[in-house]
Amino acid sequence: MRVTIENLDAHRGGRRIVTDVSIAVPSGTVLGLLGPNGSGKSTLLRAVSGIDAPSAGTVRYDETPMTALTRRQLAQRVAVMAQEHSEEFEIPVLELVLLGRIPHGRGFGRDSESDIALACDALARVGAGHLVNRSFSALSGGERQRVLFARALAQDTPVLVLDEPTNHLDIAHQLELLDLIRASDRTVLIALHDLNLAARSCDAIGVLHDGHLVAHGTPEHILDTDLIRSVFRVESTVVSHPDTRQPHFLFDSRSPQPAGRAQVHPLDSVQEGTTTR
Repeated sequence: MRVTIENLDAHRGGRRIVTDVSIAVPSGTVLGLLGPNGSGKSTLLRAVSGIDAPSAGTVRYDETPMTALTRRQLAQRVAVMAQEHSEEFEIPVLELVLLGRIPHGRGFGRDSESDIALACDALARVGAGHLVNRSFSALSGGERQRVLFARALAQDTPVLVLDEPTNHLDIAHQLELLDLIRASDRTVLIALHDLNLAARSCDAIGVLHDGHLVAHGTPEHILDTDLIRSVFRVESTVVSHPDTRQPHFLFDSRSPQPAGRAQVHPLDSVQEGTTTR
């Protein structure tokens, strides 16, 4: 399912956070959103997924505007893994993952055997099958992240919106989760902080700075030392991975360049079907 964002503005707390963002995510590709803290990544994802209504602009799933969808229809198209969740959510892990099946239910009643099988399969895929009877509130941060991703998978939607899903995960589980995302054949919008993981795992990158989309394209095309200096105010050295040829950044020091909205790359489009995998 293709996701198209056109001229989107978004506010939070009465303040405009995202300004005039336009970007298209072809069906089955992974778009990574990068940017400093406060650049608007989470706010953009909340607007795209319908958690918060955009202040202006449009979001379309294939050719259907988001505003034309009911909440249930939207939840059948988009699964969200938000950055915020209750630390004391007293619910068994299996029941939490089964919440992802609600948009597909036919009224109130017990979960079907098919729903339970889907939930258990999702937990197994993220390496959390052994947590099925644990309380969510008793889990570590990394375990919670895996369970929340399992809920998104169990929702069985063509689009995933993931806000920093690798938080609290060790490097092995970060790579495992990103490989699951790449292999899911779904359209994915994912906010990340690690540039090297983004270069490794995303078909396209969108870079936000002060709420503006300042760069968009394939990782090898747009990620360079000038971008890192302008947006993140960090000096870096870029090398090519010996196997994948993807860019890999070695970070050196803070840049003395004063902060300001970066304008470093034209917003190159990634055409439908183009992939770096």
